[in-house]
Order: sequence, then structure tokens, then C-alpha cells
Amino acid sequence: MNREQIAVRLETLPAIAAALQSLADNWQGSMLEGLAQERALHLSIETITDVGSFLIDGFIMRDASSYEDIIEITGEEGVFPGNMLVTLTELVKLRKPLVQDYYSWSRSELHPLTEKLTAVLPAFRQAVLDYLSREL
Repeated sequence: MNREQIAVRLETLPAIAAALQSLADNWQGSMLEGLAQERALHLSIETITDVGSFLIDGFIMRDASSYEDIIEITGEEGVFPGNMLVTLTELVKLRKPLVQDYYSWSRSELHPLTEKLTAVLPAFRQAVLDYLSREL
């Protein structure tokens, strides 16, 4: 179990959540805001899937074949509450549009997940910490 790598990644979530909150609170639809939102959403995805991968490897859970699988497996294993499953799945489904189809991403619009993640990211962080203290 690579607890150090999990911890390093979990520590990024409060700053990402704060950035998303600031964007949601002050949204004007500028290019700079659009790019910042894209990056914060992308960092959210990478952080959550990295943590999920470390947990899957460390606790020898079944292998994941996709980003959605990482969320499904960790959800089934009780890493986070069931009410987060839909939001986290929706989030990881944004990876392809953000990373591969970035040229068609609407940068002037506030994405609905931006505001939702301000609460979900800190809750995910705490859920993982609670899971680790329970299981180790």
C-alpha cells in the first residue's frame, strides 16, 4: 500500500475544491476562467483515479479496465459513500472530452460539476482517509 502517494494526492483536493468554488462564485465566462475550470476538472479526475488505482492495487481489488471501472470498484469496496458514485462517474467521463476533444470544449460555460465538486472533493478525501484508517 503506497499510503504516501495516496496522501500526497489527497492533499491537492482542498486547493482544487477552493479553485472550483472561486470559479463558480465569480464566473464571467472568460477564456482564462474557462481554461482554469478545465484544468481544475482534469486535476480532479486524475487525483481521484490515481487514488483509486493505488487503493485497488494495495487492497488487491479486482482489476479496473477503465476510469469508470476505478470508480465502480472503489465504490463497491466501500471507499466512499454510495451517494458519490453518480457524481464521480460523471466526473471521470469528462476525461476524454477534456484530454482528447479539448478543441470542442465550451470554455465560456460554467460546467455543472464545477460547483458540485466543491463539496464532493473534500468529502471524497475524508472518505478515503476514513477507509484507510478502518482497513489498515
